[in-house]
Formats: sequence, structure tokens, C-alpha cells
Amino acid sequence: MKKIILAGGSGFLGRSLAAHFQQSGYEIIILTRNPKAGNAGIREVAWDASTPGEWMRELEQAVAVINLVGRSVNCRYHAQNRRLILESRLASTRVIGEAIARCQVPPPVWLNASTATIYKHTYGPAWDEAGETGGTPEAKDGFSVEVALAWERVLAEAPTPRTRKVALRAAMVLGRDRNSVFPVLNRLARFGLGGKMGDGRQFVSWIHETDFCRAMEWLVAHDDLSGPVNVCAPNPVTNAAMMKIFREACGVPFGLPANRWMLEVGAFLLQTETELLIKSRRVQPRKLMESGFTFRFPDLRGALVRLINRRYE
Repeated sequence: MKKIILAGGSGFLGRSLAAHFQQSGYEIIILTRNPKAGNAGIREVAWDASTPGEWMRELEQAVAVINLVGRSVNCRYHAQNRRLILESRLASTRVIGEAIARCQVPPPVWLNASTATIYKHTYGPAWDEAGETGGTPEAKDGFSVEVALAWERVLAEAPTPRTRKVALRAAMVLGRDRNSVFPVLNRLARFGLGGKMGDGRQFVSWIHETDFCRAMEWLVAHDDLSGPVNVCAPNPVTNAAMMKIFREACGVPFGLPANRWMLEVGAFLLQTETELLIKSRRVQPRKLMESGFTFRFPDLRGALVRLINRRYE
């Protein structure tokens, strides 16, 4: 049976990917700090995401390695959290590169998480994979961009000449899992708090979890795709438009807006950062589309209607 290695596979995206690839006939090996007995076709193997170990043997003859490891950025960026965010990404990427380099029969492809936050804050044309990267004071995203650049640098420097490498510059993934942003925004809309955030002009790039999983399988199968790949739907929207679509999909006629100072206070109380809401991320999936990939959910309205309706199926 074809074997897929999922590092960090116990989170929201990992669970979605495991289910998707299992349905496609793959054996799934999940690398996790706390292995549990899995379902048929899914096996969990212990690792610490930073040091070599017995887990490295699992990579032999695997079809692909997908690394999703990274401490959540939904926190305050004080010194300790900055260190943990950075180290979790760099250490896991570095040790996976070492494991692949040791393989007698290495996996032909390695998909490694990155982020669309790497691109410069913009209200102008959408960035494709050749877009400008960097932070801006307005978006308060300097640390996040530094992390993304270092993350991709470690991936690029890994000595794996027989393994194709893809940096997954992923946008916000919308799914029904409680760890997705969708349930949060859905509740805000239903409770009458689904107005624009800040001035509402900032663009939001996104992707439905079904298309995210399909894109991962596409990237595994298409050996002409390598380097940075934008994993997002082709139609980003402004924050104001996104919240309006949420309200309409929920059948709520109004939503109270949140001014910038309110976002700052709320972020402090919730122990998170306003960057997650105020940065304008406008990204296009040029490589995916030019390779022939088609989206089941190219538009946000269809994606939200599907997600909301599925809750009641």
C-alpha cells in the first residue's frame, strides 16, 4: 500500500488530510508526540519533532512526507512564544530533512508547511508565487514574515537531492473543526457581531478544507510542481465582504463592526495578536491553476453555505 507520512498530523489539518488520503487508498503514518491507537490504515508513531529516532525508518519508501508542525500563532508574541513559534517550525523541518537524507529509498516529494503571510501587506493586485515578501509596520507582521522566511530557508537548504520539495504557502483554511477559524467567525455572525473588522479594506485569502486536501494530493502526484506554492482559493475578498457573506449565509441582517482600538483591546483580552485580523493577504494560486488544478469551492459564498449546511446534515 502507498504510504504517506504526516508530521503534525494530530491537528485540524492533519486529521482532514489523514481522512482524505485514507479514502484515496493510502496507508497513513502520523508522527506525533502522543501516539494513540489509530483506525485501520492509520498508524501513529512517536517523535519529538526535533531529534532523530526510530521514527526515521518510517520514511523509507514512503510516497510523500507532509510536515504540518508548528506551534499555533494564535497567541501573544512575547519572547517565549516567539521562540517556541520559531523553533517548532525550524527544528521539525531540519530533522525531517536529515531523515530524508538518510533514506536508502527516500520519498519522492516533501510538502512542508509555510504561510501566505510571507507576502507583503497589500491592497493592490494579488501576489502569485513571484510576489514581494516582507513585513510592514502597518500590518504589524514583521515577526511573522521573519519566521516564514527562516522556515522556507531551512527547507531549501535541506540536502535531499532525490526528493522534490514544496513550500506550502497556505492561506486561512475553512473547516468545521473547532480549531478552524470558521466556527469562530460563524458564531460572531450569528450573535450579531459579524461586522467589518478595522476599516474592512484588508483582503482575506482562504481555502475550503476539501480543496486544501485535494491540493495536497495534486501536489504529491504532479512532479513538475516544486518550490513555493500558494495554497488558496482564486478569489480573495475584503474583510468587509467576507463578514457580509457570513451574515447572509447565516441569515443575520446586521453585524456590529469592530474598530481598530476595539481589535487591540480584544486581542489583548484573548491573548492573541491583531496582525491576524488587520494584515491584508491577497494571494493567487498561480502554480496550482496553471498545472490544471480546479477548485470545488472557488468562491467564498459557496464555501460558507456548504460549511454551514453540513453542520445540520
